[in-house]
Order: sequence, then C-alpha cells, then structure tokens
Amino acid sequence: MHLSDFIVQHVDRIVDKWEQFARSIAPEADSMSRLQLRDHAKSILLAAARDMCTAQSPGEQLAKARGEGPEKTPSLDAAAASHGELRHHVGFDLVQMTSEFRHLRACVIRLWVDSLDSPELAYFQDMIRFNEAIDEALAESTAAYAEQVNRSRDIFLAILGHDLRAPLQAVSMSTEMLARKVALDADAQAFVSRIKSGTRHMGAMVSDLLEFVRSRLGTSLPIEPAPMDLASAVKAAMDEACAGQPDCTPQLSFHGDSHGIWDRGRIEQLLQNLIGNALQHGSNRRTVTVTLTGGAEQVLLTIHNYGAPIPKEALSTLFDPLVRSADEALGNPSTSLGLGLFIVKEVVTAHQGSIEVSSNESDGTTFTVILPRVSRASS
Repeated sequence: MHLSDFIVQHVDRIVDKWEQFARSIAPEADSMSRLQLRDHAKSILLAAARDMCTAQSPGEQLAKARGEGPEKTPSLDAAAASHGELRHHVGFDLVQMTSEFRHLRACVIRLWVDSLDSPELAYFQDMIRFNEAIDEALAESTAAYAEQVNRSRDIFLAILGHDLRAPLQAVSMSTEMLARKVALDADAQAFVSRIKSGTRHMGAMVSDLLEFVRSRLGTSLPIEPAPMDLASAVKAAMDEACAGQPDCTPQLSFHGDSHGIWDRGRIEQLLQNLIGNALQHGSNRRTVTVTLTGGAEQVLLTIHNYGAPIPKEALSTLFDPLVRSADEALGNPSTSLGLGLFIVKEVVTAHQGSIEVSSNESDGTTFTVILPRVSRASS
C-alpha cells in the first residue's frame, strides 16, 4: 500500500498517537481538551497525503527541498500555520511544538513499514514525498509560532512604554515644583538638574521604544485573576489621576457588590487610562463621573465626562492601536500613539468582558465596561 493511501485509511489511528504524545508534553495537559490536543493533526496529515499524490518533476522536487518551490499545498500550509499559532496560545514552547512533528514523522513511517509485506522501490519515493510534506508543515508552523512570539513581545513593550509615560511625567512635574517652591542650595540644585536630565533621557528612550513597536502590535494580554474589590481600585485610580490636578472634582457612585475575580494590575491599567482620558478631554466646568454597579454575575462600570464629542467617524477605530488619537480626532495636535484605549480594550477582552462608547454634544462621552464577576486566566 502506498504511504498516501495508508495515511488516509489510518488517519484517525495516527491522530490518536499524536494526541497521546501531545498530552505527554503539554504544559497543562489536564486542562486541555481532546480537541486542543488533536488540533489540526488530521488536516495536516490529509493535506500531506494529497501533496504526495501530486505530480512533481525532479526540478520541482529539488526546489521544494530547498524551500524555493511554489506553494502546491495551501491547505497544508494553512493547517500548519494555525497549529503553530494555537500551540503558542496554549503555552507550548518551540521545542515542544517541533517535537510533535518529529514524533508524527516517526510514528507514520513506523506504522506504515510494519504494515508492509514486501517493500517496493517505489515506496522509498513515497517516504521522500512524505518527509517533504512534513518539512513544509513544520516550516509553516514554526513561522506562525515565531510570529506569535514576536507579537506578544511587541505588545508587551508597547504597553510598558505607554505606561511609563505617566510616572515619568509625575517625576518631571514634581521636580519642577520642587525647584520653584523650595529654596535649594547649590548641591540640591545639582541633584534636581540631574533628575530632570535623567527624566528627559528616559522619556526619549520610551519614545524610541514605542516607535520600535509602532507597526508590530496585536495579541491578547495574559492575566492572573485573583479576588479583589473593584470599588477600592476605582478610588485609588481616581486619587492618583487627580493628584496633579487640584481642580479635579470627580463623582464616584457605587451600587451593589463590587468584588470579583480579576487581575488587579490589568484592571488598574484600564482605570488609569479611562479616567485619565476623561480628565484630559472633559470640560473643566463639569465633573467626571464614575459609576460602578454590581450584578449577580457581572459588574457594570461607566466613566462619563462632558466636553467636545468624539466625531462619529472616529468611533469605529477608537480602540485600534496606532491610529489617530482622540486629540487629533477633535482637531488638536497630539504626540500620542493611540495606545491608551487599545490597552483598555485588550484588558477588557482578556477578562472576557465588553466595552462600548457613546459620545454626543448634549450627553457627553460615556465609556461602558461590563466585566464578568469571575474571569478565567488567559493562556
């Protein structure tokens, strides 16, 4: 029996072997379903079998061996790429993922050889074609996995750079106020000058970091949920946001139970960005209002401010990374990279929640966040 026919007839048996091996190396095998463990194995095998039946000239075979040939099996490439992405998502490292292909190759050939009564010379060509297909799948899967690693790294760097701006600004402003309001001797003046210089250098490095990842964003945030009180987090975020704004007059309104299972660090990111956004764009004559309402299985958080409304054409891309910021949408120059609300959206998504925004001249702007009271950790 030719190898391609053997694969088609015994594909479920082979996939069972794949699942057993994947379970033995999976980071959290007990928490993974059979579907996750089996993943795209059947699609990869059947696509490989189809590829083996496709006519191939000696020149095409040589080019394919070098990775230079045209794509003849898009279904194989698509399945393998999806496999690489999903293995990254569930926590496999690159060595574990590539070892799956090594095991698959050995398993298929061993089972096939054991089934043969009298091997023929043509069967060696079958083996070569099968190895080519597996190598192609491995290359696609590895490339997709590496892309996910790069995207995860870049989104981390972008969020880090964005969140460093606020404490740097606080240091800079505090240094300026200290120099203006307190009589300092020569040594103290030198210390203040060094702090200001260091702050400027750090600000430049943050800008460079954000430029580096400008076009390389996009993946879900990892979270570590734990019991917390959302109301206390709201109060702390508001106090911090208003620390440098003496005229800040927020209104906080809490109803029902505000406790849940969330990642406090991520929730603080969300609150700091939403509250900071409301204070920045709100009218100085009217207050920012934060309302928290606890339901049976979820909590509802709204942050409202009056001021110039967000243009309708900007609403659809408001949470997208690296698009024009709210300042620019309102006709004001801005140096923002548009990461604040993107971070908010990522935090909400990681907690399996939802976020919406409404904005008009009469009612002002309201961000509405719904969070399940219990959020699962992301992989």
